[in-house]
Amino acid sequence: MLNNNSVIGFIGTGVMGKSMANHLLEAGYKVLVYNRTPSRTKELREKGAILKDTIADLSIESDVIITMVGYPREVEQIYLDEQGILDHAKEGTYLIDMTTSSPILAQKFFEEAEKKGLHALDAPVSGGDIGAREANLTIMVGGEEEDFNIVYPILKLMGTNIVLQGKAGAGQHTKMCNQIAIASNMIGVCEAMVYAEEAGLNPETVLKSIGAGAAGSWSLSNLAPRMINGDFEPGFYIKHFIKDMKIALECAREMNLDTPGLKLAKSLYDELENKGEENSGTQALFKLLGKKLSKA
Repeated sequence: MLNNNSVIGFIGTGVMGKSMANHLLEAGYKVLVYNRTPSRTKELREKGAILKDTIADLSIESDVIITMVGYPREVEQIYLDEQGILDHAKEGTYLIDMTTSSPILAQKFFEEAEKKGLHALDAPVSGGDIGAREANLTIMVGGEEEDFNIVYPILKLMGTNIVLQGKAGAGQHTKMCNQIAIASNMIGVCEAMVYAEEAGLNPETVLKSIGAGAAGSWSLSNLAPRMINGDFEPGFYIKHFIKDMKIALECAREMNLDTPGLKLAKSLYDELENKGEENSGTQALFKLLGKKLSKA
């Protein structure tokens, strides 16, 4: 059973992971951190986190291990390589992958973890850098109910909407639903802001009306203001959104589903990536659509 003396290992201290790990520190947990770029752990170390040189070293000492990295291939390496988590975590450790990754991979690492007496959950999140910073992420969980109930107090330190969706992989499938909904919505949000500017309206005033009506959405409320102000810094990287859409398209094909809105959104973001915008935030779609609409 976990308690306040439990040691939490956190792997991946990027835009979102840094804030998430910080909430664990503020709650009084001993937090071990690992990042391929150690300098990205500097702020956390200044607040008491302990840097570990290898994933193996972190795994050996942790009661709970949380991973928040960029791509499925990284998840696979972190968990399944010889120097990875599964070969070094002690029996009974709780493993929580909060990366948006493949449902099939989530099921695979659950099965491999179970063989070693480890408790694995897939728990991708939504809410971007703002949600991570304010500890109000939506967390979608797949795994065993007993394991979910045990780690829930830890998840609660990072999010406010935390739902067990089903068995292993269910959290990742739910995140795909989330990304499919966002993909088409982002096109609409960007087009609306471009239209407002072209019509000679004040986009900020427009937001006061449409943000409170039927058109309201998280993206409209949180990302449209960034577009208007020319702020394209990443709360969520374009390169990671493309990765998510690719996974969703692959899963949809396996289920014989056609997702035309998702296909269109990915093609637009692929174009942005080709223009060198892969490290911009998803709101940078505004720049591409603005150019397209002004040429039409």
